[in-house]
Amino acid sequence: MGSASESPTLAVVGATGAVGAVLLDLLSTRRNVYGEIRLIGSRRSAGRSLRVRGRREEVRALAPEVFEGVDIAVFAVPAGVAAEWAPVAVRHGAVAVDGSRAFRAFRDVPLVVPEVNPERVRDRPRGIVAGPGCATLSMIVAIGALHARYGLRELVVASYQAASGEGRRGVDTLHAQLEKVGGDRALGNRAGDVRGAVGDLGPFPAPLALNVVPWTGTHEHGGWTSDEIGLRDETRRVLGLPGLKVAATCVRVPVVTGHSMAVHAVFEERTDQREAQEVLARSPGVVLCDSPGTHEFPTPADVAGTDPTWAGRVRRSLDDPRALDLFLSGDNLRKGSALNTAQTAELIAAEQAG
Repeated sequence: MGSASESPTLAVVGATGAVGAVLLDLLSTRRNVYGEIRLIGSRRSAGRSLRVRGRREEVRALAPEVFEGVDIAVFAVPAGVAAEWAPVAVRHGAVAVDGSRAFRAFRDVPLVVPEVNPERVRDRPRGIVAGPGCATLSMIVAIGALHARYGLRELVVASYQAASGEGRRGVDTLHAQLEKVGGDRALGNRAGDVRGAVGDLGPFPAPLALNVVPWTGTHEHGGWTSDEIGLRDETRRVLGLPGLKVAATCVRVPVVTGHSMAVHAVFEERTDQREAQEVLARSPGVVLCDSPGTHEFPTPADVAGTDPTWAGRVRRSLDDPRALDLFLSGDNLRKGSALNTAQTAELIAAEQAG
């Protein structure tokens, strides 16, 4: 920054993408802590005009010179783009905040969730700060709050992940498949019916319409997927529990927006249902929606477009007094990606202002 009194200059790399659009909305509705905001996109996006903070800004093509004078650069781009360009931003004097998987596994890059480990944002020897994946972010704020009270020992998680986790292509594929199968009530009664009807699978390994797909991410050793391994490793890093036992099964479901998680959490201390509900209810970034007798519990249809993680179906395990079972749901494009990036950038902006 030019002087201590100036607000930092922010660059939004990937401003024209799905997560970038949510970032611009957040920048326009959250407290304004920035001076100039530069919108950066691909060469084919350059010249487009997008609205942020009530005014139109022209998108610039991604190039080294766009980072001149930038204090914070947030990246809402695929991992390959972030891996190439985040170090470029750092070399030009910016702190890079990346929402992709490019730097999550690097021990010298802090993995930050502001509600859980905000202090880690200052420890960035590479000049880069990363955020966890959308599945981890769908649960980590709520689980972090329960960990602070009871001491987490073990997690068993089943995720129910929306099509938008695969970007716009995932959403377009789901809508196209639904259009093909929605009018035929006979579909799904015989093996192969749905697969034959949907045609293009898009980014999914099996039909998503009228189906669930027990696979997100890429193939890893032992039959695990990259998303399942990532959820385990990221949860350990964010909570500072390197030996935490985590077993995850990640499932894609025919939902446009909103990841949900069924969680079985085992703790060091005995749990109490009512107390656990109170812990969640007073935790920043969490909304408790838990009255099963009146059918009040979180679903993706209800949480899409909102910022918090919604928690419900909180129960003490029938077989283990140290365990809780609960259901979590959150907008994977907001807290699951853009909001965490925006919150992390705000921590850095406050640091620079101080």
